[in-house]
Amino acid sequence: GMNKPDPSSQTARVFSCVVAGISAEIVEVEVDVARGLPQFILVGLPDGAVREARDRVRSALKNAGFEIGPQRITVNLAPANLRKAGTTFDLAIALAVLVGLGRLPAARLERTMVAAELALDGRLRPIEGALPAALGAEKAGLEEILVPTANAPEAALSGGVIALGAPDLRSVAAHLLGIAPLSPVVVDREALLARGRRESPEGNLAEVRGQQTAKRGLEIAAAGGHNVLLIGPPGSGKTMLARRLPGILPDLNLEEALECTAVHSVAGLLGRGPLIGVRPFRAPHHSASRAALLGGGRPIRPGEIALAHRGVLFLDELPEFPGGHLESLRQPLEERRILVSRVGQSLEFPADLVLVAAMNPCPCGHAGDPVQPCTCPTHVAERYRRRLSGPLLDRIDLHIEVPAVARDELLHQPPGETTDSVRARVIAARRRQQEREKGGTGVHNAALSGSRLERHCRLGEPARALLARGIDRLGLSARAYTRILRVARTIADLAARDWIDAADIAEAIHYRSLDRRPHH
Repeated sequence: GMNKPDPSSQTARVFSCVVAGISAEIVEVEVDVARGLPQFILVGLPDGAVREARDRVRSALKNAGFEIGPQRITVNLAPANLRKAGTTFDLAIALAVLVGLGRLPAARLERTMVAAELALDGRLRPIEGALPAALGAEKAGLEEILVPTANAPEAALSGGVIALGAPDLRSVAAHLLGIAPLSPVVVDREALLARGRRESPEGNLAEVRGQQTAKRGLEIAAAGGHNVLLIGPPGSGKTMLARRLPGILPDLNLEEALECTAVHSVAGLLGRGPLIGVRPFRAPHHSASRAALLGGGRPIRPGEIALAHRGVLFLDELPEFPGGHLESLRQPLEERRILVSRVGQSLEFPADLVLVAAMNPCPCGHAGDPVQPCTCPTHVAERYRRRLSGPLLDRIDLHIEVPAVARDELLHQPPGETTDSVRARVIAARRRQQEREKGGTGVHNAALSGSRLERHCRLGEPARALLARGIDRLGLSARAYTRILRVARTIADLAARDWIDAADIAEAIHYRSLDRRPHH
């Protein structure tokens, strides 16, 4: 009795996925079709959008010319414990229903992931996270992925599965029935990467006249992966300098470009090209919400810090950001990843970036300006600097003074070095760091700590003496000591030297202006 299959009932299974962070988990859409009271039941932790899927699927099937008689349709999304949000399962549900009704062959779908939202008229709407979906399909051993036409080039970037794009439900059915097969979409990943690099829009370092010290500081930041604080009056060129940092970092390799693309894909920010080939530059305003900066929302989206992964996060007017937001940046800066938590769910996004922060030297902006004197009372200027709590400042290795440059100086100076020649030195310095790690974690100097710091930063007597004097005179903390060693290590790497000499230490100390005891 109970175990005999009901001849009027048929089950079908179609694979879809749910994207969490930047990886995709497989979801199996199982449909059971039986005679009986006309009902359409969805089980398996559906959220609101999945419940609406029922109505979208019904309407799309009807408009694609598939009439469903009075059937009892049960749709189960498995595994049940997986949190399923969004509309990525629509098409998979529709196809599973058609297979269950015997209108489509099951065989073609056994090795395919299906990820698309349905419009009421049966068109396929683009989804977010097509690249992570395709990578998930590959990892699960599926052979192909079926997505809306607009997402096909992005899905094809994964390189490990066949990517098919379709405009609507009808053409998917025609494909599965063998009437009008869809052609696989193929992209040339290396060519896209090269094109992305060529299109890099930001200006050249050579256009920034003067500011030799600041440019040198940026070069050190790029070479060692150090976070930077630019301190100078309004209009001194802090933003202009920050925008040129991505250009002097080494080019993205394919793996890094795919990571950037995955984050932007999940955020729904992949504009024209399917691949992000240049290092991101994100510059959120200090009025940005916590969710915008750190990630959040429903479904969870990456924030600015994840969108800056493998690139640069620029925080202008740092003291104006709410203290809580800055406090929350500490951990991701240390761990190079960020955990975004919402009720009952927490996702991880990568966040390996260089932070460039900028601030005025005082609230009016003109402390130390030779032309325009500062009008702030001393205690106000002190309080302004104190708003930058120690903990965040502790994650910033380089404090770079960007003085106001007189106009005629800006106009008549010869152009400086080009971005390309600086980048060549940065690449060479990074190569030295990798060789020192001997195939280790490929960590840059900015992340050196503990025994590795001691091992890589041995000092000769003159250098050691100078460091001890500097610490005494400036009253530096143990943390500042670590920072000075890391920066000195990078300065020596730029000079292609294994040892750190006194001049490297002196220059590194120079980049700790905020640690110096206030002058009285």
